Amino acid sequence: MELSTFLDYAGDPRAAADRAAALESAGLDTVWVAEAYGFDSPTLMGYLAARTERMKIGSAILNVYSRTPALIAQTAAGLDAVSGGRAIIGLGASGPQVVEGWHGKAYDKPLGRTRETIELTRRILRREVIDHHGITDMPRPGGLGKPLKILTKPVRPDVPLYVASLGPANVRMTAEIADGWLPTLFVPEKAHQVWGTPLAEGAARRDPALGPLQIVAGGLLAIGEDAVAVRDQVRPRIALYVGGMGAPGKNFYNDLAVAYGYEKEARLIQELYLAGRKKEAEAAVPDEFCELISLCGPEGYVRDRIAAYREAGVTVLDITPVGPDPARLIETVKNWL
Repeated sequence: MELSTFLDYAGDPRAAADRAAALESAGLDTVWVAEAYGFDSPTLMGYLAARTERMKIGSAILNVYSRTPALIAQTAAGLDAVSGGRAIIGLGASGPQVVEGWHGKAYDKPLGRTRETIELTRRILRREVIDHHGITDMPRPGGLGKPLKILTKPVRPDVPLYVASLGPANVRMTAEIADGWLPTLFVPEKAHQVWGTPLAEGAARRDPALGPLQIVAGGLLAIGEDAVAVRDQVRPRIALYVGGMGAPGKNFYNDLAVAYGYEKEARLIQELYLAGRKKEAEAAVPDEFCELISLCGPEGYVRDRIAAYREAGVTVLDITPVGPDPARLIETVKNWL
């Protein structure tokens, strides 16, 4: 099992990159850079490549609407070149609020777009001449374009492509064609009941040459007798996702909470959050939910949580260290893996 974390660049991204470099020295294997509608991730990923030497650098996620498959492939090739073969490209459909509200693109055919983007990215990185007609036409019919191949030679023709997915059909596709899976609000004890069937169905159609599907999941990390209180810090995130990431009936994360068995609570959280009563929505998040998506408690408890993630198939433990010395926390957990 490897260890990863997300880059926290809410403030100064250069300072965040300095912190990430320090965590690399403590044993961190991968750093992920998010992209919603703030800073773009490829710029920060390139800066991280210059500030680090060993750890992998991943996007989590580039949405498949705002960039063409060719541009995503160019980004993968460029980042892999400047990092010396350390790139991971996390992809996903994102959601209609960002895709339509920020990028001005119609949120249509999310699975088809993701599948096509993966196919074309891999073909482009292999330096194939692309003549493809589907959701994306390369070249555009009736125009002046002609089939092309990428001009430069990628460092690797197989930069890993991970997918952020939650729904059964999307998870099935991820298990079939992606190198890795980036689930959200992953509860190891409940993961099999929610995703076991689509993961198995996708794996049955998987090309053996891809190797095993990598699974990235984890949560807040705090170790100590008083660390239990840190679990409450996940309440705002759960409330935001379950309550605010979409209208009623159009919220993937709310559906996930229902699948976990929190149907009444999920409905209440959404009602409160959409009514602007965010603190009440946070208070309505079940304590068990907070506990099960975090690794906060005494040493023995945290070790047990790590074992639960491993038993659930997680290959990359993604943690957010909480406390004055994150490097020490990462070094400690790295020694347990």
